[in-house]
Amino acid sequence: KGKCPEDGWDESTIELFLHELAIMDSNNFLGNCGVGEREGRVASGLVARRHYRLIHGIGRSGDISAVQPKAAGSSLLNKLANSVVLDIIKLAGVRTVTNCFVVPMATGMSLTLCFLTLRHKRPKAKYIIWPRIDQKSCFKSMITAGFEPVVIENVLEGDELRTDIEAVEAKIKALGAENILCVHSTTSCFAPRVPDRLEELAVICASYDIPHIVNNAYGVQSSKCMHLIQQAARVGRIDAFVQSLDKNFMVPVGGAIIAGFSESFIQEISKMYPGRASASPSLDVLITLLSLGASGYKQLLKERKEMFSYLSSELKKLADIHNERLLDTPHNPISLAMSLKNLDENNDAAVTQLGSMLFTRQVSGARVVPCGTVQTVNNYTFKGFMSHANDYPCAYLNAASAIGIKKQDVDVFLKRLDKCLKTSRKEAKKEKSINEISNSKTGTEQLED
Repeated sequence: KGKCPEDGWDESTIELFLHELAIMDSNNFLGNCGVGEREGRVASGLVARRHYRLIHGIGRSGDISAVQPKAAGSSLLNKLANSVVLDIIKLAGVRTVTNCFVVPMATGMSLTLCFLTLRHKRPKAKYIIWPRIDQKSCFKSMITAGFEPVVIENVLEGDELRTDIEAVEAKIKALGAENILCVHSTTSCFAPRVPDRLEELAVICASYDIPHIVNNAYGVQSSKCMHLIQQAARVGRIDAFVQSLDKNFMVPVGGAIIAGFSESFIQEISKMYPGRASASPSLDVLITLLSLGASGYKQLLKERKEMFSYLSSELKKLADIHNERLLDTPHNPISLAMSLKNLDENNDAAVTQLGSMLFTRQVSGARVVPCGTVQTVNNYTFKGFMSHANDYPCAYLNAASAIGIKKQDVDVFLKRLDKCLKTSRKEAKKEKSINEISNSKTGTEQLED
């Protein structure tokens, strides 16, 4: 039926299924005689077994979704992976999505492919309207495609950084709609930035006839992000939304899903991909979803949401103990931020040092964001880089509740963060007192010291 089974399959069943697909590929025929330059020959048996002897990859030279006659098994694998993933996207909340395909590139390059496809539809366009998010691959996806990003600064509402809708519309009027390739918005992001106002952006795109591409990097795991996409498509315009395989389905890095509401446009994007492609991302996600089943994936989504509530409440308690606060970001369903104001005031270097301390204590994924960092990316200078704003009011630490997180991960993180904060405060106070003593001494006393 091309849908994710309700209950997951056991490993033996999945392996039997993959072997059945593999023997449909010509490189595995007993009497095969290959005289071409690409015959699925593999020198290492270990490599062949790693790929279940599905060696031909997916697609043909002119279309990544096309069927390859001498690789019927690999082609069927590709079709099934796309179909099962489409079923899961609907299950996750985007009910009216019509088409999607797995592409063997991570999110940034997949966004680039979308922009390059739009180039043929809008040959005069050279700008992309982009509400700011401080993540390099999002920015570079536009540069690599040959377009000029027009950065729209976010507005501060309470602790949250939100989309400046008025600035977006003003910029469209100033540049001219025909000169704008698309609006490039974001759902999943690091707090205190929250998902873009997708519905308002989609309405603007529809009224000015401008395409709309959504970076939904790790949004499939969030019902709120998926609801935003569904609602935006209902009231306005979304041409495609792109999501990562590794972040949403717990598979190795290297794949993404490009999905949309126009079957023909998604097909255009797949035809824009030059040449054949690796089947590994499609194979990984298909194995994973067959193993989990629809019920298993829904359970993971439920557990993630529960862990977000737990992380939020426990991080708030820890923040109160250290005279900090959990930033109020109710519109962000995945990421949390805790202020580091006291640490920052005592010692400029203490904030970045906290990040190093956490990393050396094997805490991965936590981001420590100091104030005032300046970074240049492709000749564009970002002030306050990593904080999504030129002047965010305080330094902070990020933590996220992503799919697959366990209570043990949260508990260990909080315990280690507590110890690191205590150590940082002691060192900051010590350094502050040394500086005060040094500043109070005369020049002669300092010389004698």
